[in-house]
Amino acid sequence: MTHQPSDWMNDDLRALPLDRLDERLQRYRLIHPQRERMIGTSLQRYGQLAPIVVCVHQGDYVLIDGFKRLHAARQLKGLAALQARRLDVDEQGAKAAIYNLNRLAQRPLELEEAWIVHALVREDQLAQVEAAQLLGRHKSWVNRRLALLERLCEEALSEVLLVLLTRSLVRQLTRFPLGLPASWRPSPSVTRPERGSLSDASLTRASNSALLLNHVSWRP
Repeated sequence: MTHQPSDWMNDDLRALPLDRLDERLQRYRLIHPQRERMIGTSLQRYGQLAPIVVCVHQGDYVLIDGFKRLHAARQLKGLAALQARRLDVDEQGAKAAIYNLNRLAQRPLELEEAWIVHALVREDQLAQVEAAQLLGRHKSWVNRRLALLERLCEEALSEVLLVLLTRSLVRQLTRFPLGLPASWRPSPSVTRPERGSLSDASLTRASNSALLLNHVSWRP
């Protein structure tokens, strides 16, 4: 039986084919292959323990929570669908839900929080107070997350995900004026990975770097 999005009540669980899930909101989450492998092992041994969460946008099932479960499921033979729960939210509500659904169990990283805040304030044109209310946080928190992206130069941002800058150093750099000089470089005591090294971790960092650079494309 084929179900239509319009007849799906919020409290109902529905099995959605993996190829019907829209991953457009993946851009607000980092990729964690090790966790995906652990989730894959759990799916194989015990089945799906918790439903993924989606919203329906113009007939598409847009994934809000469960990206790692989806990626893990795609690696398992014979698993063609995941149980899903629908959340009745608009596009802005979906972005906020990415944060709110994860803040208790496994809080998003600061960079992920910054991406979500940036999307709400700069892309969706919400006032910082409105974004703060949507996320259940104070305006000052929203302002700090915006600074994480907007007060670092592109080079420094790209290095964050290559683990050349520590989280504490990132916070310190946001105190500098916008646009660090081109001559600035990370401390020479921090070494880069050897050239030609393409471990899983390196590939993951490269993928995450691409995600990060995608989020700074708005800069002049």
